[in-house]
Amino acid sequence: MSVDLLYDWLNESIPFLSGNSLLLLLAIVIPAILLFLVIAVNAIVLVYAERKVSAFMQDRVGPMGQGVGLHAGKWGMLQTVADALKLISKEDIIPRLADRKLFIMAPFVIFVGAFIAVIALPFGETLIVADMNIGIFYILAVSSFGVIGLILAGWSSNNKWSLYGGMRSAAQIISYEIPAGLSLVTVIMLTGTLSMQGIIQYQSGGLFDWIVFSSPFSFIAFIIYFIAAIAETNRTPFDIPEAESELVGGFHTEYSGMRWSFFFLSEYANMLVVNGVAVAAFLGGWQSPIPGYLNSPGWGVFWFISKILVLVFVMMWVRWTFPRLRVDQLMDICWKYLLPIALFNIFGVGIWTLIFG
Repeated sequence: MSVDLLYDWLNESIPFLSGNSLLLLLAIVIPAILLFLVIAVNAIVLVYAERKVSAFMQDRVGPMGQGVGLHAGKWGMLQTVADALKLISKEDIIPRLADRKLFIMAPFVIFVGAFIAVIALPFGETLIVADMNIGIFYILAVSSFGVIGLILAGWSSNNKWSLYGGMRSAAQIISYEIPAGLSLVTVIMLTGTLSMQGIIQYQSGGLFDWIVFSSPFSFIAFIIYFIAAIAETNRTPFDIPEAESELVGGFHTEYSGMRWSFFFLSEYANMLVVNGVAVAAFLGGWQSPIPGYLNSPGWGVFWFISKILVLVFVMMWVRWTFPRLRVDQLMDICWKYLLPIALFNIFGVGIWTLIFG
């Protein structure tokens, strides 16, 4: 169906919509559908990649062509699709004593926080849904929205283990947002803008013009941000909120089927967001590492996605390398180490800029 036919069909089907109202509806719905598809495909690809990466690191097979009674496709590529179909078909159970409305709402609240953050990610020089002049501030603000959903999920389940998991998750994410935000302050100091595209334009010129290499302090800021990003996405070794050995499943213990899968869809969407911010803020965004070469709009999308995938691989590498931290260790790392270093970095970048800038 062409855009003109779709326009005519909507005009006839919804009589109270016409002219500018219909164009506004199309301008909202079409990007929303495309973004949802990006997030869904992102989750399918990353789940498959994580299975393969973890299998390689643990010296085991992982998803292969033939499962038990199931043909999982070439190299097991259909295994994740099969899991998605299984989750769709599973029974959706709501505990009898749960707060039904909040229980249903919680997974979608978490997903919306990740979903609306993606619109400010610059996948290319012109490929961005909303190029806001406060883009990096917007992403930090809306990505915190998911904390509400975590608390709702724990509270509404009427399960003490779910409540513990929800509160621990909220405490962890709120804590680690502080060093992550302070690390991005150093980027704003250097570039003088909150625009994601403006920050990337500042890094034009090649590999050594990227902010991560502009000073020792900015490199440390990148490391702090990346550690905090792992914690914010509840990835191992910071997956305390869903510690299976302690809390059965944490805040999502009582969830099943598609509602349960939305938590993990949101987790992989958050991985896309936090790594996209890291790429834009520290690693040149869609800029080519080779000065003057491979810098067309098409190559820009390739560079941006490739850099994100490299950081995602490092997250997976960390997951299968380090053991889970205790709660006190997790908070100590944030408040006793990352936060003071991040504050020191702000002064360091300021002094470095005055002397060498």
